[in-house]
Amino acid sequence: MQSPDQPVLRDIVLVGGGHSHVVVLKRFGMRPLPGVRLTVICRDTHTPYSGMLPGYIAGHYSYDEVHIDLSKLARFAGARFFRDEALGLDRDAGKVLCRSRPPVPYDALSINIGSTPQMSDVAGAAEFAVPVKPINGFNQRWLLLLERVRKHAGATRIAVVGGGAGGVELTLAMQYRLRHELRAAGRNPDELTFHLLTSGPVILPTHNSSVRRVFERVLAERGVTMHCNAEVNQVSASRLQTTTGETVDADEIVWVTRAGGAPWLRETGLALDGDGFIQVTDTLQTVTDPKVFAAGDIASMVNHPLEKAGVFAVRQGPPLAENLRRAVEGRALEPYRPQSSWLALISTGDRYAVASRGALGFQGAWVWRWKDWVDRRFMRKFSEFPAMQAGSADAAASTVNLGEEEAAQAISAIAMRCGGCGAKVGASVLSRALGALSPVDRDDVLIGLHAPDDAAVVRVPPGKAMVHTVDFFRAFIDDPYIFGKVAANHALGDIFAMGAEAQSATAIVTVPPGLEAKVEDVLFQMMSGAIEVLNDANCALVGGHTGEGKELALGFAVNGLVDEDIAAVMRKSGMRPGDVLILTKPIGTGTLFAAHARLEARGRWIDAALISMCQSNRLGAQCLREHGATACTDLTGFGLLGHLVEMTRPSGVDAELNLSALPVLEGAEETSAAGILSSLQPANVRLRRALRNQQEAINHPRYPLIFDPQTAGGLLASVPAERADACIKALHALGYIHAAAIGRIQPQGEMQEPIVLKLSS
Repeated sequence: MQSPDQPVLRDIVLVGGGHSHVVVLKRFGMRPLPGVRLTVICRDTHTPYSGMLPGYIAGHYSYDEVHIDLSKLARFAGARFFRDEALGLDRDAGKVLCRSRPPVPYDALSINIGSTPQMSDVAGAAEFAVPVKPINGFNQRWLLLLERVRKHAGATRIAVVGGGAGGVELTLAMQYRLRHELRAAGRNPDELTFHLLTSGPVILPTHNSSVRRVFERVLAERGVTMHCNAEVNQVSASRLQTTTGETVDADEIVWVTRAGGAPWLRETGLALDGDGFIQVTDTLQTVTDPKVFAAGDIASMVNHPLEKAGVFAVRQGPPLAENLRRAVEGRALEPYRPQSSWLALISTGDRYAVASRGALGFQGAWVWRWKDWVDRRFMRKFSEFPAMQAGSADAAASTVNLGEEEAAQAISAIAMRCGGCGAKVGASVLSRALGALSPVDRDDVLIGLHAPDDAAVVRVPPGKAMVHTVDFFRAFIDDPYIFGKVAANHALGDIFAMGAEAQSATAIVTVPPGLEAKVEDVLFQMMSGAIEVLNDANCALVGGHTGEGKELALGFAVNGLVDEDIAAVMRKSGMRPGDVLILTKPIGTGTLFAAHARLEARGRWIDAALISMCQSNRLGAQCLREHGATACTDLTGFGLLGHLVEMTRPSGVDAELNLSALPVLEGAEETSAAGILSSLQPANVRLRRALRNQQEAINHPRYPLIFDPQTAGGLLASVPAERADACIKALHALGYIHAAAIGRIQPQGEMQEPIVLKLSS
């Protein structure tokens, strides 16, 4: 695992989470290259292993058993994981252009994005067929198809277009699963009929005749109708038509035929073959640009034409990792020569498989068990990680191939850093990074970033009062752009919770030292995310301070405006007996990110937590105010219980908290039950003295989460009972889909403990 103390000297960017790239990540995690940072850009956190996908479709494996968690793997490798989609390259500037974030710079780039279905040439295919590729998006399409078949009354006709190994294996897997589903529902499995269409004269054209005969027999025995020499040229909602005029009626159509390269590759200037795949040399470098590599299905080796099979993507992983390493070190690259034949293990839907290699072929249940063992062993490589020693920071400047000026910067980055004003980030770096940002203009900001001075000057409009708050914390995720969004949302939370309008913000930034270009990009990425959030809130960034430090950190001092009438301000006090407690967002960020740091959280849990943390509280606060909220606060480090106590005590009330009603982030109960808790949790647990019946509740799975510290958490408010339902309905309509009533306010009793826990609805 890469040490965070090492200055970043070179960036390797991996676009896509295919089989080659997961091997690259594992190899760099096992043997880091000092001074080199990996970044993965992928739209999906969980990437499927193609070898086990038919078994998943057939129901033999769970989702997690056949998917590699890129978020966890990237963290093990010391790599940054950016969940986004690449849409282009600026090769002159050395940057990847993304759908939803600023461009990502690279010194070496590798593309492993698989293939894209070529359906535009067949009328109606894009509208009415379900494409298998790109494989990383197939799961959602399969689940929708599965649900449609379950709900389809009477007979269901399914057509699979594509007679290669993928089409045959998928047909048998789908048939096995769907027949089982119908039996379980008390329906006749013979309601299903399957058709397999292939444009060639035979199925499995790249395999030997004995293997073909096995599958022809299996398909016939299972009632699958085969259509050879049946090239589909038209698709409608319930019918396929071939070039020979044959028609096949179908309620569901699955497309497993030839795919090609993603359309955006045509604009990169890279040489592509006739199907749009990237042409690469034996070193896996593109023939056009030595800084750009490609592997897996998206690559077309000019000297070694290969079938689009996962086995080649996996075997390209080690030479790709080695050549990326050599490229940034300035060493000669090594050629990769793929084998001329390979072993394919093709399942028949049930727990039976056929082995095919060249002229050889054999079959049996034991072959499926062998395949299962091989596949599970492969997957364990990317889910079970040894403890690794970080590389030496002292070696960083000499490991990577640097120019003279860069070498001097690298030595400076490693050397003992100055304190005081000597720790400020250089003026040129700062001006370039901030010059690319566009903070919102406000008439009441008289002097800000547009005309920077020693301090900002803002006007307080007549009849308004100023609200001040400040928040600051170190980065807990490896994506600076998303971290900037979360940090800005977190800082604005206090302003919105008081019913105020955000006016201006001053940033406090700490960035680790390194090459100027790397520091500049981190600063730009982070502040780009923050500016998006601030601008959305019409909050002007007016200045700040940026310095060097060991860890990336960001905070904001925020000013807001409220009416001078203090009675109109939403405060923590003001709760009244009979009010309903409403929470606008789910809790659990503390335990989830503690688990993430220990490689114990699933990537989709972290994705969901970040989505929640990036959701602004601005509209939620307006909604609560419109529905007569009597008190409000935002959930942060003290956790739900800590903030509730802060509200009940000055309000002079008690509260009933319903544990079963608490909205909780996916995975939070699992991680807290495993004892994985935030470092702040022990301090928050001391507040258990405020609980009247903690011994009754201590075994409830959500009990630990009332102490869980939150980052950019939701709003906790008390609302009059007669308006609570309407308020929650309005919050749901605004996008706060987890907003819920979690308790009630009670008159203050004689007990010293103001909070009573209710265990069920």
